[in-house]
Amino acid sequence: RPSTRSLVARIEHVALWTRDVERLREFYVRHFGARAGAPYRNPGKGFDSCFLEFEGGARLEIMRTTQLELVDAPPCAQRRGLTHIAVSVGSEERVDSLTSELRAAGFSVVDAPRRTGDGYYESVVLDPDGNRIEITV
Repeated sequence: RPSTRSLVARIEHVALWTRDVERLREFYVRHFGARAGAPYRNPGKGFDSCFLEFEGGARLEIMRTTQLELVDAPPCAQRRGLTHIAVSVGSEERVDSLTSELRAAGFSVVDAPRRTGDGYYESVVLDPDGNRIEITV
């Protein structure tokens, strides 16, 4: 059994349930430059998914199911567990411009660009399903 000291671990991907894979795919491709992989469909299990890859290798899996009853959370709800995804866009200017672009496109901006107490420069927006996205440097 390998020692945890020699174990090299990284998060391979984060997955989100949605009712509309195409809508979320388009959001992340258009606004965050994600590259969409081929869609996967398993009609027998009522399952669709699509992997999105971001610069640097981070991946997001967007999934839909007809076999499970998904529980909706109100937009911007704080809940136990995964609470946001942080996406680095490289500069404060890009944080500002992307936040403005998303606001103009009708997406909710929860927190305007600002410097946080822990030193991040970030804004917080909601994706089409109400997931919190931190846009940071």
